[in-house]
Amino acid sequence: MTSNPVAPRTRTGPAAPFAVPPDRPGPVLELRGVHVVWERELIRFLRNRLRIVTSLVQPILFLFVLGTGLSRLGPATGGYDYRTFVFPGIVAMTVMFTAIFSAVSIVWDREFGFLREMLVAPVSRTSLVVGKILGGATVATLQGLLILAFAGAVGIPYSPALLAVLVGLMLLAALVITAIGVLIASGIHQMEAFQAVLQFVAMPMFFLSGAMFPLTGLPAWLHGLTVLDPLTYVVDPMRRAVLAAIGTPPALMARLAPGVSWGDWIVPTGVEMALLVALAVLAAAVAVRRFGHTD
Repeated sequence: MTSNPVAPRTRTGPAAPFAVPPDRPGPVLELRGVHVVWERELIRFLRNRLRIVTSLVQPILFLFVLGTGLSRLGPATGGYDYRTFVFPGIVAMTVMFTAIFSAVSIVWDREFGFLREMLVAPVSRTSLVVGKILGGATVATLQGLLILAFAGAVGIPYSPALLAVLVGLMLLAALVITAIGVLIASGIHQMEAFQAVLQFVAMPMFFLSGAMFPLTGLPAWLHGLTVLDPLTYVVDPMRRAVLAAIGTPPALMARLAPGVSWGDWIVPTGVEMALLVALAVLAAAVAVRRFGHTD
């Protein structure tokens, strides 16, 4: 007696899940990944109203409290309100702190396991890093716009041309600093370590940028440090744009905003912008490479 073999079952319903070919990385999928990460950063910022308000406290203190106090020291700014002089540096400071601290979400996501889910998504890690940088830069620029609204309170006109220049410089600064923050966060796994490192990086970057003082007559060691500071190449064109907009005489302009000098050569604005773009690209590329060896 022989047993009949069981006839193979045929599937007549919908195809099995594994029968559906997975999405392959392509331009559309990569752009979608960039957009999702960018949108997530923006939503987190807009929903956290306390963060928006508290981020304004330090710049306002620097501008209206410290600026008003230091303006009593003497005519160092040639008769201009000292707050007018430091305003570009305060705007740059706001963008810098917001941009560099936006990378803290990477460490947060790593601790809670969300970063691993992002890294296994069917998009390249380049898209994830670019989305993160664009998101952080957008948030930092929006925060900078809130401080920019105080321009009239310190004697700076709301000129469309001036505002366009300042917003463009803010966005470029936000891209560079966010890329640096993402690069730092790519190799850190503890929140406490990340905050300690950022404080070590952010505070010297602010004070060495010339945000609170002119770059003329500095000691050689201090001048060398200001030249190495990327934020210097943001504060310098911002200050020159502001001083030009309020009609500063050339002699006073040369003293308050002499430009960044490499030896006897004054770095043109175009070169400053090119350096910032190159630094942003380099930091982003290294961050992508480091993400490829983590998690």
